[in-house]
Amino acid sequence: MAFLPGGSLSGLLRGSPFKPIQEHMGVVFSCICLIPPLFDALYRKDQEQIYETAEQIKALETKADKLKSTFRLNMPKSLFLPVDRKDLLSLIGDQDHIADTAEEIGKILTYREMTVPKAIKELLDELLEGTMEISAEARDMTGRLDELLEVGFGGRELQKTSKMIAGVRRSEHNIDAIMHRTRKALFAAESELDPVSVIFWYKIIDLLGRISDQCENLADRFLLFLSK
Repeated sequence: MAFLPGGSLSGLLRGSPFKPIQEHMGVVFSCICLIPPLFDALYRKDQEQIYETAEQIKALETKADKLKSTFRLNMPKSLFLPVDRKDLLSLIGDQDHIADTAEEIGKILTYREMTVPKAIKELLDELLEGTMEISAEARDMTGRLDELLEVGFGGRELQKTSKMIAGVRRSEHNIDAIMHRTRKALFAAESELDPVSVIFWYKIIDLLGRISDQCENLADRFLLFLSK
């Protein structure tokens, strides 16, 4: 399929298929960076700011979707690279799922006025911090694709990337532990809370955990690259 004329993304594709993937991941990470401000507005019960931040996340998610679609439409049928075309298409799809999850969190907080239970406030802060950390690690990992290509997916760059993959997996394990404590604390406080709110809080906790799972999926995708 021919490249789109005059587009910056198509120009990047002519040079390296990794550049638009990295550009896409930058937009995805921007979505994640808005989650802490979203919860800060929730803590302050500022519904107007919640709505505004959720709209910003939605706009970035839409931008990520467009970048993903353009990448898929303009991806060459064959690549002289140590990475399969289908693997690159899967990689950008995995990245896009992260932005989708951020948007879903924003939607829930705009649909319903939520009050943060005191029992989970500190744990929620830990979970948000862990989410930012693992998302930054995933972004940095994607940023190494060009360096890996230059050395033929070997040498010292491979070692650095392998350490980054291991770091993402450690972070995901830590977040699992935080989620377990958060669910346990919420369960203990259920009798003091509105039952419908409890259901929504379990959903929000699960969505935050899903982001870490999706980042680990990216790490697994990179491990697949390195093993070929």
